[in-house]
Amino acid sequence: MKNQYVVIGLGRFGSSLAQTLMEQEQEVLVIDKDIDIINHAASYATQAVQMDATDEQALEAAGIGNFDTACVCTGDVQSSIMITLLCKELGAQNVLAKAGSDLHEKMLLKMGADRVVFPERDSGVRQAMNLVSSNILDFIQVSDDFGIAEFETGREWAGKSLAEMRFRQNYGVNVVAVKPKAGKININPKAQDILTEHDVIVVLGREEALQKLEKIAEKR
Repeated sequence: MKNQYVVIGLGRFGSSLAQTLMEQEQEVLVIDKDIDIINHAASYATQAVQMDATDEQALEAAGIGNFDTACVCTGDVQSSIMITLLCKELGAQNVLAKAGSDLHEKMLLKMGADRVVFPERDSGVRQAMNLVSSNILDFIQVSDDFGIAEFETGREWAGKSLAEMRFRQNYGVNVVAVKPKAGKININPKAQDILTEHDVIVVLGREEALQKLEKIAEKR
């Protein structure tokens, strides 16, 4: 299912976020004040608009209230706070904002941000995967090709051993840990270990393999 995202501010984090959302076949509007950046972004976004996002009328004209998620990725603290407030006031359903400090985070939350991220801690790729994947509980990019993801087991996986599931052979991923609903995390799962419903499995694999497993998880 395609969702609509607007990414405001195309620095390293914002451009990474926008490009990954596009790779996940989502609809992405990108906004930046720099025309050169926008001209480049037009090659990878659904739509690219050059504008000052602190301008309420311009932001409203862009239809911010129609987007599922607004991602405020500007580097300027004052601008990001203002844009976050405007996005919420104009009806954006969900606002993710980038912060540079704990104080900045507090201000963004006071302005209505639903989620605040720190570029030093969270890559744009990770946030994009988390935004579009309802069955991936968390995603961490390990390299350009590999990532670690968490999936919750459903009824069809419950009662089966890891050997029976054949994650490596069937899905091209390795199970590196299992988090039971109750109890301690098992960081060295064995082939004979049995999965139960609502366990969380932590898997390592190429991003395309993780996406394939995510689609399978949707159907179970």
